[in-house]
Amino acid sequence: MLNRNYSEVTEFILLGFRTPPELQMLLFLAFLLIYIVIVVGNTSMIFVIWVDSRLHAPMYFFLRNLSYLGLCCSTVIAPKTLANFLSNEKKISYNGCAAQFFFFALFVTTEGFLLAVMAFDRFSAICAPLLYPVHMSQKVCVWLVTGCYICGVINSVVQTGFTLSLHFCEENRLDHFFCDVPALIEISCVDSFLNEIVLFVFSAFIIIVTTMAILISYAYILSTVLKIPSSQGRSKTFSTCGSHIAVVGLFYGTVFFMYAQPEAIASPQQNKIVAVFYTLIIPMLNPLIYSLRNRDVKDAVKRKLCGQ
Repeated sequence: MLNRNYSEVTEFILLGFRTPPELQMLLFLAFLLIYIVIVVGNTSMIFVIWVDSRLHAPMYFFLRNLSYLGLCCSTVIAPKTLANFLSNEKKISYNGCAAQFFFFALFVTTEGFLLAVMAFDRFSAICAPLLYPVHMSQKVCVWLVTGCYICGVINSVVQTGFTLSLHFCEENRLDHFFCDVPALIEISCVDSFLNEIVLFVFSAFIIIVTTMAILISYAYILSTVLKIPSSQGRSKTFSTCGSHIAVVGLFYGTVFFMYAQPEAIASPQQNKIVAVFYTLIIPMLNPLIYSLRNRDVKDAVKRKLCGQ
């Protein structure tokens, strides 16, 4: 009987945001507006960097990939969430849930490693400018981005495999707006201790490794900047890192809060709010942060708008 019950779950019901019906349309419009900004902002960033020869530098190659990841991550989540706002049956198939979580984990993990690579890029440009063309040649940049995706695939395969090895019996209601590990663990009818440990260990390892790479890079950057005699020179040099620091703070703050603490599983409502930040708000803000704080990107946008 138990084995038969295991096989009965062929789809999940995404409970989403438990709000009065009259607020569902407002949430739909808010999410739709955010998603439109994400698509327009990140697509524009990818296009501008691609066509403007002045932006064919390693830093902008990584930024273009960051925009691509933000666009892909939000697209994995937003369309289904928007459809569920307008539907009475907020269902997702078992295979659809597996695919959604796999690609979500892939893009989020890859983004974390890419942010660490971008910190190394700033370290190489500021601390070893003469060797920068060697350290960040086109071949090296391609390999670094490829390595980020490989790490993303490894984590995604492990997390998806462990999560889908759970049994759900007859309970198929996910207290979330997309398929995520904490929500799936919550409805499992078998002991999920191993899955929780795997989630915590992998998330903590990724966060610690990438965060240490970022902190070490910026420690050397700060040491180099402080040796510059003029305050104007120090300000100009460190300003190239401002956008990256802002993006890193947003990304790692929300991801750490969500996955690197065991208590996260016990607070589904809190998880949903935090999840909105790293699935939609951060991909929306990234191109805005880089376009507003980076003079080269602003100049490139102005040239394209003016038809130059």
